[in-house]
Amino acid sequence: MRAGGGASPRPAPLPAVTSATATLLVPASVAMPPPRLAHLLLLPLRSAAPHPLAPNPWRPLPGPLRPSLLFLPRAMAGAAHAGVATASAEYEEVLGRLGSLITQKVRADTGNRGNQWELMAKYVQILELEEPIAQLKVVHVAGTKGKGSTCTFAESILRSCGFRTGLFTSPHLMDVRERFWLDGLDISEDKFIRYFWWCWNKLKDKTGDDVPMPAYFRFLALLAFKIFSDEKVEVAVLEVGLGGKYDATNVVRAPVVCGISSLGYDHMEILGNTLGEIAAEKAGILKKGVPAYTVPQPEEAMSVLMRRASELGVSLQVVQPLDPQKLEDQPLGLHGEHQYMNAGLAVALANTWLEKQGHLDRIHVKHSDTLPHQFIEGLSSACLQGRAQIVPDLQVNSENDKDGNSSLVFYLDGAHSPESMETCARWFAHVTNNDRIQLGSLKRPHADRNSRKILLFNCMTVRDPQRLLPCLLDTCAQNGIHFEQALFVPNQSQYNKLGSLASPPSEREQIDLSWQLSLQRVWESLPHNNEGLNGANSSRASSVFESLPLAMQWLRETAQQNQSTQFQHFGILSCESRVLDA
Repeated sequence: MRAGGGASPRPAPLPAVTSATATLLVPASVAMPPPRLAHLLLLPLRSAAPHPLAPNPWRPLPGPLRPSLLFLPRAMAGAAHAGVATASAEYEEVLGRLGSLITQKVRADTGNRGNQWELMAKYVQILELEEPIAQLKVVHVAGTKGKGSTCTFAESILRSCGFRTGLFTSPHLMDVRERFWLDGLDISEDKFIRYFWWCWNKLKDKTGDDVPMPAYFRFLALLAFKIFSDEKVEVAVLEVGLGGKYDATNVVRAPVVCGISSLGYDHMEILGNTLGEIAAEKAGILKKGVPAYTVPQPEEAMSVLMRRASELGVSLQVVQPLDPQKLEDQPLGLHGEHQYMNAGLAVALANTWLEKQGHLDRIHVKHSDTLPHQFIEGLSSACLQGRAQIVPDLQVNSENDKDGNSSLVFYLDGAHSPESMETCARWFAHVTNNDRIQLGSLKRPHADRNSRKILLFNCMTVRDPQRLLPCLLDTCAQNGIHFEQALFVPNQSQYNKLGSLASPPSEREQIDLSWQLSLQRVWESLPHNNEGLNGANSSRASSVFESLPLAMQWLRETAQQNQSTQFQHFGILSCESRVLDA
């Protein structure tokens, strides 16, 4: 759960789990290496139509791994970490209604990029939100990479300045309420239920064949407007969900300030195949007379942004990465060198919001070469799960590491485009090459000759692994990082419901691993030019697991079995945020 109230973020421990017997599924030709310890990089999961690369055959692999399948109910926004009771029955009903709004249409099938965007105006009218939305003091941010981090930084800065803040962001990791922040905290379950039914019932009464119920994200955006209006937030920070021009958040006609973070290739089936087309969609949030900021962009994208800004009479200013010296030796709350770019954009947005609202008198600067202390506090206390996040495994480390060292550590990031893969790889190399890093009160060595680095990976089937995996592997290799093994897991396991009370099926499901096997084939087709710990080329070793819990159990058992003589370390790089709940 994200930290709020300006408190310093703490690494979230991974809870202990229980197990039950199951089968490990990998190609018969792939043998699992002897268990040893490693750095583990965990990278994102979701599901869609099968990719043409996906093969069909798979069969169980015999071996000494003693696999087990873990049944884990979903935790509500970190409830599993704190021992909080599971969701109420009414909340489960709410989540079920929300789930009914998820459309099964493949996004690339739509010929209308707006996808009946004009319906948003009708929904706003039904909910009588025209005036409430107009009254919100909005910071609106679009972009391909970094828009969520930028919004998190901006919200934290303005909250540190003493304002009541609302933040709408996406996606959520474990609980849908993570998308709605009030004063830096997820909205409470009681409030969420109350506002949900208010919106749901009004829309159900007024929609039908001509005006259908809004799709999932549109409903959530409408819900955010209702929440922020009724909760009387003084500033609403809105992260665009997809694109900009036709995004549900773009019903805001007069934001206080707009921002466009780094642009790249993503969601091309909707936004277009060139950076120019993508930039045109993102520029759709720019409004006449509203100040706007962006970061350095590729020339093709920048020219489109500037042209659109000129057409609107908007002065689009380019913000450089934040100078770390302006932080008075305080670290950013979000890790990674790339976050200085997002922080620079957030500072510009927050400063302009304060200026336009006549609140510059609230900030105090100690020295001309540093930021106001409220800005430093906000930037250093910002917290967002799943972005360059380092999470020691509580189960393994608490049982075996009496000296405070961690032998199993997960490095989480939601990278899902070629550019973000490169950024993720540079971050992973930086933190694992450092001799020592501080994780709250937990110190542990990162670099060790005997440490192993493992990749835990999956991606949506609409993405191209032949573009993603080479970027990750090449950038890691350029920075001296070589993976000993890659693990591929499906994004769906025994729990497919949105709620936290989901029960396992009476009989074990037959899980389709064709996409994971295709990812494995791409990985093994890539050149691996490094030697592993045994002097052999071990980077080619890879495995497909039937579920994330099964992969997690194998990692934990392996780490525990290798605690004997010499200290060795697991570093798991993962784009799989569900590790936080495993």
